[in-house]
Amino acid sequence: MIDDAVKQRLHYNLRTVREAVVWKLDGLGEYDIRRPLTWTGTNLLGLVKHLSFWEARYFGDVFGRPFPEPLPRWDDNEPGSRDMWATEEETRDEIVALYRRVWAHTDATIAALPLDAPGRVEWWRQPEVRLSDVMIHMHGETARHAGHADILREQLDHATGRTAAYAEPREDDAYWEAHRAKIERAARAAEDGA
Repeated sequence: MIDDAVKQRLHYNLRTVREAVVWKLDGLGEYDIRRPLTWTGTNLLGLVKHLSFWEARYFGDVFGRPFPEPLPRWDDNEPGSRDMWATEEETRDEIVALYRRVWAHTDATIAALPLDAPGRVEWWRQPEVRLSDVMIHMHGETARHAGHADILREQLDHATGRTAAYAEPREDDAYWEAHRAKIERAARAAEDGA
């Protein structure tokens, strides 16, 4: 009974953060979802693509339920690798649709297996795992990248929030200028006092 409740909660949390990541693309043009917004080139559409590949691996190959579409090799994960950005030939719709197909595959794996179902993550130091381990890990990874997406989106158009339904109300520009100025003064005062 407790296992079912834990499994449902973990699954719900994973579904929630997935939706948050995809929502960060809404209302933005092609350039803004693809352009490098950090020193290493992190961008919104690249985060979605990256999460697609890794979720497909974790809930596919790890449990002997391979995702039915080709994926790059798991060990082809060099800095700047193609799983972190979209080429000009790859469309937003294709990448988001792939992610949603991965969700369906993952959801089927979660539904089919108990929390203690064994799996093997070849790229982990301790490769023998259980479904619960992978659910917790993938939720953490997706939440981490959802946080990255939050910051990237805020840099682009100041939009914040988890979903459209929970988007935080926007204050006017003067409010945020005053708020940032207050934080800047505190930072400078702390440095001067150190």
